[in-house]
Amino acid sequence: MAKERTQARRDQLAQLRAAQKRKERRTAMLMWGSGAFVIVLLVGLVGYYVINERARSSLDGVSSYTYKGAGHVASKVTYKENPPVGGQHNPSWQLCQVYDVPINSENAVHSMEHGAVWITYRPDLPKAEVEKLKALVTTDYILLSPYPGLPSPVVVSSWNHQLKLNSADDPRLPKYITKYKQNPSTTPEYGATCSGQGSTDQPASANPLPTSVPTPAPSATGTAPVPDGSATAPAPDGSASASPAASATPSS
Repeated sequence: MAKERTQARRDQLAQLRAAQKRKERRTAMLMWGSGAFVIVLLVGLVGYYVINERARSSLDGVSSYTYKGAGHVASKVTYKENPPVGGQHNPSWQLCQVYDVPINSENAVHSMEHGAVWITYRPDLPKAEVEKLKALVTTDYILLSPYPGLPSPVVVSSWNHQLKLNSADDPRLPKYITKYKQNPSTTPEYGATCSGQGSTDQPASANPLPTSVPTPAPSATGTAPVPDGSATAPAPDGSASASPAASATPSS
């Protein structure tokens, strides 16, 4: 009887040990499974963040155009894009700095031809947003000004390129500036200044441009007046001889 009781206890202990081992295996599997799930979840979250951040900061949304370096015109220009990204422009380029009122597009386009980036915003953009934009104008070759009638709250433009943004916090804005400001492959007049002689710091209200360049009025004989204003001198035989017209050399 004693042997039977001893054997029964041994069997019971063996069953308890087996049950304990099964429990430990289940616990280990649960722990490994939970750990794997956490790892997969973390990898998924990191991957989503990286992909989402790349999408938010990608410059794939930049629109491109094909304007070549264009000539100068002293009048207003009708541009296809809003704001413009190239084309004819005023002989004076806009001094690169912050403006609190609108500037002439014709002057700003000339600055972009020199490699400037023009940041424009709707006049009703919140002041805090405007201050964030102003904080980006820390180097030369950047213009900032309000622009009525923008297609989005903020638009950043350079020669032949443009990006529409919903806020000043958009991470693509500083990336755009880094890529396109004074970009030698996209700037028609790379190396030209954005300040100094030949520039203007006047806003549009103080620098109105005519809608068209006035043409000289014809003379009484039906010919254009002499450009330099000199009078026609009589020839020795009494006939009239025309003085040669002065030629004008366009400035760059």
